[in-house]
Amino acid sequence: MTGRRIHRSSATALSVLTALIGVALLVEAVGGAGGVFSGRTLLGVLFVAAGAGRLYVELRRGPRR
Repeated sequence: MTGRRIHRSSATALSVLTALIGVALLVEAVGGAGGVFSGRTLLGVLFVAAGAGRLYVELRRGPRR
């Protein structure tokens, strides 16, 4: 496995992990005592957006060798 391939794989994995952390924050905000309009909701939305945006950019780059 080349260094570039390892970098792409780890960037993709971290993008997915970031989005999943955002989803977990959203679930906690909705189910918790803070309600829907809390700081966790904003953080969750931002984490999901950052993870999804980075994943979109990574997948759009296409296959590299």
